[in-house]
Amino acid sequence: MSAAAQLYALAGATLFAGGLAGLVLHRQLLRKVIAFNVMGSGTFLVLVGLGTRGGQPDPVTQAMVLTGIVVAVAATALALALARRLLDLTGGMQLPGKAPND
Repeated sequence: MSAAAQLYALAGATLFAGGLAGLVLHRQLLRKVIAFNVMGSGTFLVLVGLGTRGGQPDPVTQAMVLTGIVVAVAATALALALARRLLDLTGGMQLPGKAPND
């Protein structure tokens, strides 16, 4: 595995860990959606970094990442539409629980 591929994989793992922390720590729904997107971007970066065969990019991995990006955009649009509906119905986008801390 080349140094660039290792760098991509490491950066992707860092993005995934940061997104996971944001998903767990934040109560606001919009921040959770953003954190989930950061996790997805990290996953795609890891796949691109690790998806090489003999120093050449693997076209199957590239096709999977491209398909994943399209699905992630559609899922984000759905999540934002549902968040907007929640805002209209309840007047806020906080998830139930203790007092807001962020």
